Amino acid sequence: MLDKLFILSQYVTPQRTVSHLAGRLADSTDYPALKNRIVKWFVGRYGVNMSEAAEPDPTAYPSFNAFFTRQLKPGARTIAAGDDVFVSPVDGAISQLGQVTNDRVFQAKGQSFGLTELLGGEEASAEPFREGEFSTIYLSPKDYHRIHMPMAGTLREMVYVPGNLFSVNPVTAQNVPNLFARNERVICIFDTDSGPMAMVLVGAMIVGSMETTWAGVIAPNPAKLTHWSYQNEDAIRFEKGDEMGRFRLGSTVVLVMPKGSVQWNPEQMAGKTVRLGEAFGKLAAEVS
Repeated sequence: MLDKLFILSQYVTPQRTVSHLAGRLADSTDYPALKNRIVKWFVGRYGVNMSEAAEPDPTAYPSFNAFFTRQLKPGARTIAAGDDVFVSPVDGAISQLGQVTNDRVFQAKGQSFGLTELLGGEEASAEPFREGEFSTIYLSPKDYHRIHMPMAGTLREMVYVPGNLFSVNPVTAQNVPNLFARNERVICIFDTDSGPMAMVLVGAMIVGSMETTWAGVIAPNPAKLTHWSYQNEDAIRFEKGDEMGRFRLGSTVVLVMPKGSVQWNPEQMAGKTVRLGEAFGKLAAEVS
């Protein structure tokens, strides 16, 4: 019953207004005493491990978002070595992983979402990933919210897609159809030695914003679908483990690779908690 009421609230709540207000509050530095009370409550409520943070004092951050996107101290995470090792790009929990089937990506029991829709609606963009490999990782409130590269790659393009702002927790994944392809998202396409890789940052209710290390804050964005191309001298190279973006209030990352380009680690399965840098899969040579 409570789950049904929660799902109903997702449809009737003015998602963008609530998220906009939450984002403004999370960025504010005007009320430090209020910010400190909220941060202390958040740490206690969600069990945030501040001993891993470069700045372990939660009240030292100038805003809630500065706390939320806190940097880890050196050595807090180890990036698994090996050119053929695909690592987890974030701390989080695996929602699902497997293979794309008939342009559909498995979301939860009884639910899926469209690959083409996920990648912005252009069939040409989705073509390299048809029948490909995917993984979806959910970042909970307590997690580290910076996103890193799971393998080396060169940024080719980025697309901002406007959309809804449903929450993206397990309850909504099980009950909201097409969830990850209907929410606001930032799509980053990289060229790698194993073929193209799509990394999709999915927005959600009260996500203050999403940003990348090369372009800053991308969402929220008042514009319609927007495309950035990175070619020749504008191309940006990343090594495995490099930071590529942040969620300023948490959400979900969807990774998509061509068929046969990666074999997921059998120890990684839906529901399992993962940490940034863990071995997540084994890469193949470039797929034709």
